[in-house]
Amino acid sequence: MIAPASAAVTAPITAPAAVTGPRARIDLSALAHNLGVARRLAPHSRTCAVVKADAYGHGMVAVARALPGADGLAVARVSEAIGLREAGIAGPLLVLEGAGSREELLAAVRYGIQVAVHREGQVAWVEECAGLDDRAPLGLWVKVDTGMHRLGLDPGSIPDVLARLGACPGARVLGLMTHLANADNPEDPLSEAQCRRLQALGAGRGLALSIANSAGVLAVAGSRTDWVRPGIMLYGASPLSGHSAADLGLRPVMTLVTELIAVQPLRRGDAIGYGGTWSCPEDMPVGVAAVGYGDGYPRQAPTGTPVLVRGRPCPLVGRVSMDMIHLDLRPVPDACPGDPVTLWGEGLPVEDVAGRAGTISYELLCRVTSRVPREQVTA
Repeated sequence: MIAPASAAVTAPITAPAAVTGPRARIDLSALAHNLGVARRLAPHSRTCAVVKADAYGHGMVAVARALPGADGLAVARVSEAIGLREAGIAGPLLVLEGAGSREELLAAVRYGIQVAVHREGQVAWVEECAGLDDRAPLGLWVKVDTGMHRLGLDPGSIPDVLARLGACPGARVLGLMTHLANADNPEDPLSEAQCRRLQALGAGRGLALSIANSAGVLAVAGSRTDWVRPGIMLYGASPLSGHSAADLGLRPVMTLVTELIAVQPLRRGDAIGYGGTWSCPEDMPVGVAAVGYGDGYPRQAPTGTPVLVRGRPCPLVGRVSMDMIHLDLRPVPDACPGDPVTLWGEGLPVEDVAGRAGTISYELLCRVTSRVPREQVTA
């Protein structure tokens, strides 16, 4: 029988002495190292560090504060930029998707935020609104569609657009920008073609050019123009097909860790987890680690996906649950509850896990959920 509330005995609730379960360790020294790689590859460019999507899951404000060596920061949406300003982040801030409404454009003016202009409607809003504060002109980057066909104005419209924006007293066009479609494949000729198209449009106009994303910084020389916009490489993951982050001189910033919470001595033929999709081929120890898709670990990760237990590779077995995964502990037969488990990061590249799960490192990093604490460290 359940006791009535009036009869319940309450005890003081105290926080545990140490956080258990998944934690994302954010190595700020690795972040600075990776920014240094970008700057060395593009020594004549200014660097706009991309911190959108909560800095690819690493914590946007903390990352922004840890990047004083960047010349500016870029986000996807006006709301992200406002959040940075309200957290005390100064310096150039660029919204890559531009304003989604007149109200957002006016907010950009108030907060001193630069915006991309990639469609006619945004040009019209600037004409209507930008003259409201001539003391602090709204910084604009005109985005050109040079071949990706996602966002951007047609190259043929650029002379007219620049003339219209140049006539707005409260706005200042800072440069032309574009985005590379296939830079993850350094052999694809489209990247250099895109670079040539933007450079031709900018010739003689006295405007800065910005082309390179991470893959461009690493592999497309023609994209290293006045401004580069590194993103995923800052966080220590490779954007290039067939090249590991270590090959590129990058260090992982996020290491996702947890611990074993149980070790089961199972027998040959015992089925593991939901659906019993994997069975023990022999008598063996199977571990249960405290992480699952509720934390952002990929539910589609198949049996065989690598995990480290006490630094040694052990394969995932069976289905990923919301809060737990099963591990084949035969490589570490003396493992016990409390032993450390690394899901990706130091010693286990995130792109290796992503490849097994049929996705990309960007997705894994971005979807680590809010219930996973971020612990900032400096190795």
